[in-house]
Amino acid sequence: MGIDVTGHKIAILGGGQLGKMLCQAGSRLGLDIIVMDKDTSFPCATVCPSYFCGDIRNYDDVMAFGQKADIITIEIEDVNVKALEELEKQGKKVFPQPSVLKVIKDKGLQKMFYEAAGLPATSFGLYKDRQEILDSVHNGSLSLPFVQKVRTGGYDGRGVQIVRDTDGLKLLMEGPSVVEEVADVSCEISVIAARTESGEVTVFPAAEMEFHSGANLAEYIFAPSGINSETASEAARIAVMAAQKLGIVGLLAVEMFVTGDGKVIINESAPRPHNSGHHTIEACVTSQYEMHLRAILGLPLGNTELIMPAVTVNLLGEDGHSGTVRYNGLEEILAVPGVYPHLYGKKETRPFRKMGHVTIVNKDLRKAILTAKMIKETLKITTSCQSHW
Repeated sequence: MGIDVTGHKIAILGGGQLGKMLCQAGSRLGLDIIVMDKDTSFPCATVCPSYFCGDIRNYDDVMAFGQKADIITIEIEDVNVKALEELEKQGKKVFPQPSVLKVIKDKGLQKMFYEAAGLPATSFGLYKDRQEILDSVHNGSLSLPFVQKVRTGGYDGRGVQIVRDTDGLKLLMEGPSVVEEVADVSCEISVIAARTESGEVTVFPAAEMEFHSGANLAEYIFAPSGINSETASEAARIAVMAAQKLGIVGLLAVEMFVTGDGKVIINESAPRPHNSGHHTIEACVTSQYEMHLRAILGLPLGNTELIMPAVTVNLLGEDGHSGTVRYNGLEEILAVPGVYPHLYGKKETRPFRKMGHVTIVNKDLRKAILTAKMIKETLKITTSCQSHW
């Protein structure tokens, strides 16, 4: 039996844009949702009337907040897992489970999980600090090029450094790290899986990601992806296997590389709604946000079918602009059919900060791509002392 949503309260740790869109999806289902983050400047505060100020990394704050709800979930991994473990012991439903969060939060544990589960991923090594990486390069046990990822705390392109040559060694980051080989990547895709407590699993069709070279952030998301049906089936199989092996309840976004010889390997995963699934709001029968709520509530999982091809443009703060945000070109893009802007409501912009996204739907994916390129050139996020409105 699933959980009766009537009278049950869902607590979301994290007040960012993913939480905002979870709240919007929950509103359609009449769910009672509360949110906590540091202050009311976060996007969630504009849509959630039951918004609490507190530190999601602080044990006491998370414990106190968790007592207010029956089901606790997240929109970002950087939360106090010890508090979530204690809340789970007290009988609270915590999804994704703290045991899953422990694995995903630490990229080293994540890589070891893939290896133990027999899931295809890039080869890797674990290093305690920057100096150990340098020593390994100098003694010949580690070869260039490689990718360094700090094990904890990295997000939105931070905490990742591609080292291509000896000059790049100057950019090595401090702290415990995963070092991976540089894969022969033909394209990068994402498959979002949803799993219920009873073990029911479904996946969204693979989406293809194109990254911003300077910010290491996805700039465009294309759905459907350009991969063939055989590769798509393999990617879906891997995502389902990862979700089942983890035993996760909720969403698992699995980012993957398709190599030059057609193999599919995991890059990394996220146990929550994901940037690569924004298009599902307009382009799929069920959005990833509604799907996450269905999964953690034990409700029937929705239809993941793509209704219409879509492209998502991530809106990043312009380089060289920090301060009060101004959106330039919004009127122009609103005049274009099939264009759906999502501005997150962040008051301050900075270079490459995620400020929103725009989804374009069109029966012809090529036309949607052309519109997306136009939007990228037209809608600029800069600064202004005066409101654009």
